[in-house]
This record gives sequence, structure tokens and C-alpha cells, in this order.
Amino acid sequence: GGCWKMDNRKRNLLEQETQRRYLLLLFQTGLKEIWTDQYRLKVLVLYLLTVLLFSIIRPWDLAYSGPDIFDAVSRIAFSLCFPFLVFGGLAVLILWAGTPSKAKSIQNNLQRIGLVNHAGETPLLVAVRTEESDDMHSRMTVLEFLACGVPKSVWEDKRADIETALNIHIADIRESDGKRRIQLYTVPATDELPKLLPWKDAYLRDAFPACKLVLGESLLGPVTLDLNLIPHVLLGGGTGSGKSVLLKLMLMQCLKQPNIQVTIADFKGGVDFGSPWRKHPNCKLILDRETLLCYLDDVTEKLEQRKDILGKVERRDIYDYNRHEPIPMDRIVFAVDEVAEILDKTGLTKEEKEQVARIENRLSTIARQGRAFGIHLFLSTQRPDANILSGQIKNNIGYRICGRADHVLSSIILDNTDASDKILHDAQGRFLTGDGTVFQAYWFDDTKKMF
Repeated sequence: GGCWKMDNRKRNLLEQETQRRYLLLLFQTGLKEIWTDQYRLKVLVLYLLTVLLFSIIRPWDLAYSGPDIFDAVSRIAFSLCFPFLVFGGLAVLILWAGTPSKAKSIQNNLQRIGLVNHAGETPLLVAVRTEESDDMHSRMTVLEFLACGVPKSVWEDKRADIETALNIHIADIRESDGKRRIQLYTVPATDELPKLLPWKDAYLRDAFPACKLVLGESLLGPVTLDLNLIPHVLLGGGTGSGKSVLLKLMLMQCLKQPNIQVTIADFKGGVDFGSPWRKHPNCKLILDRETLLCYLDDVTEKLEQRKDILGKVERRDIYDYNRHEPIPMDRIVFAVDEVAEILDKTGLTKEEKEQVARIENRLSTIARQGRAFGIHLFLSTQRPDANILSGQIKNNIGYRICGRADHVLSSIILDNTDASDKILHDAQGRFLTGDGTVFQAYWFDDTKKMF
């Protein structure tokens, strides 16, 4: 029994310490809010004017103006208490200014779902702010909490419970102030990503000349891919997930930008890439393994040549080279809609297996060294076979995107099963990136005029 009382005593001490820290934080926030928010500043001015008026009129002198001792003591008592009441009221006003709306209600809702630390304390809301997104014409509400020792991993695990308890969608969970605070990037539960986002060429306005690709929209805003920072992409998704449309969207944007050469390996006879692709001067289709090997030999040779060229002019990468040299260097994008078609050795002859091994070796070299020299891999698959992609290739492809998938495919692409858990089984064009961002990809029809 004594131990239990001691535990309760320790818990009470911890709660008191947390509350003192929280009140100090709200007080500091309140001071900032008063000077930055016109409404709160007006309330403070009104309060100070009222205090000034009371100190001039001194209503307690009028109320207790009689000659007896009781009136005299009352006047003295009110005169002495007045400064304390003024400062007390001022402290309450500052705390009010620093306390976020519905902070207690949110705290209670988090307690109901068991988001507490080992002492039973619930994270405390310290700030609420809105962030505008011009591209999506939407408002993101950021809820910032004093974590109280509840780590980010627990917030992630309880994401669905938090969304239900607070009636929100959580677009992202971030740490701040070291690990002491947690920020929830949220939109109302009534806001959803659209099921269809038609592509518009206007989305490319920020792409030139930076080699950016616009993939779709998340709750946080547009999802983009900068080829200067993200050289290679591994894309996965089950049948009907929209994986091929997203790959074509990326390749179409590459072809719309200057100085990018696109080559596509399609061992199904090129049926997935019709007339617009075949007629484009910067697009080339490869339909067999022998031609592919010759092409990759040529690309690895260009890689070595570019290494020498950049070394001679002392440029660190293709982006730096193209910014300063008079004749720009073309970027090279090699794409495969189904990587298993070119790397699967099942049922092949010894000679064919040797060809595949050489192809794999060339891809590994490009994946490892291609970024600085403007050579990019877009590898796509829907086959959940871990043996298809070697670790050497996969480990050098930092950007992963997965659409609707089972646990196995999600694990191959993202190294976790999140795609199978977070993307509905009937979703089309909905994807999850390796950093946990869910987005709806833009949809476009590649049978119509694209270029």
C-alpha cells in the first residue's frame, strides 16, 4: 500500500512540474500573441484603460466613505489589494492570449484514446496555426503539442485513433524543438484527396529549367520530384493501381523539357507506348534484350566520358555544368514499365542469363554513379518477387513510390507494408512515397496529342 501511495505522490509531483512548465510556456506565447495579434492587443489596451479609470475614480473610496472604522479598514484593504488584482488580471489575460482554442477539449480527447506517457500525462496543445497552400487553394492547420515524453512513433501508431478523436485528417507528423514537441499537419475530416486529378500543362510552369516533375497532390500540397536531387525512381503497384499512368506522366514531362533524352524498354512489343511516343524525336523504344544491352553499354560509356568532361572543367555535376557551360549536356532517362521483363532469369538459356547479368551490372553502375552525370533510372514493377531486383540496384534508388499493393510488393518497394495498409484496395492513382506521403497522381490520356 505504501508503494502505491508513493507512486501517486510521484505522479502528482510530475503533473505539477508539467503544469508549471506548460503555464510558463503559455505565458511566453501569450506575450508574443498580444504584440502580433490586433484583437488580443485591443483587449489588453481596453483592460489597461479600465485599470487606469478605476485607479483615478477609486470607487472603493466612494463605496466606503463613512467615518466609522469599518469603512476606513475597507478603503485601506481595497487600496492594498488593487495592485495585486491588476497584476493577477493581467497574468490571466496573458495566459488567455497564449492558450490555443479548444486546448482542454483536445487534451481530453487524446486522453480518451490513451495517448499518454508512463505517468499518465497527456500531450499538451501549445499552438495552433494555419498555413495557406496557393497551389491547392486550401488551408492546413498545424497543431503543436508539448510531447510530454510521448515519442513520434507512438503518435504514428495511434494516427487513426487521433484522426477519429479530433475529427481530422493527419497529413504529416513532425518533431520540433529537438524531440520535445510534436506537430500535426491536419485538414478537416471533410477534406479528402480527389479520386481523379486531370493533368494540366500549366502544372509545369515551375519545372523549367530546374528539371522538376510534378507527380500529383497530397494533403500537404503538390508532390514534386527534382531530378537534381532525386536521380532514380523505383515505382510499384498492383494491376489497375495507376502505376503505368504515373510512369508515363513522368516520362511525358521529361520529354516536354529541353535537353532530356528518354529511352523506354518495353518487351511487350511496344504496345503500351503508341504513336505519340514513337514519333517524338527525343524518345526511343527498345523491344528486345540484345538491343537493350547495346544501349546500356553505350550509356555506361557516356557515363565515363561525362566523368572526364566534368573533371576537366571542374564542375561538380550536370546541373552545375549546364548553368555555366555554353553547350548544355543532355540528361538521359531510361525507363522500364515492368522491370521483371528484363531481369527475370526464369526459363532462360545460359547465354540469355549471361545477357541479363550484364544488363543488371550496367543498371547497377548507373544507379550508383548516374546522379552527378545526368543519367536517370525509372524502374517500375507490379510483380512481388524480391529476387528480381538485386540489392545493389535497389539500395542505390533512394526515391520509392508504391500504389495499391499487397504486403509483399509494398515490402519490396518501400521496405514496409504501409502501402497495403494506407491505400484502399479499390483506389486508382493513389500512391505512397517512402517518406510516408500519400498523394493522388495526376491522370492524363497518352492516346491524345501530348507534345
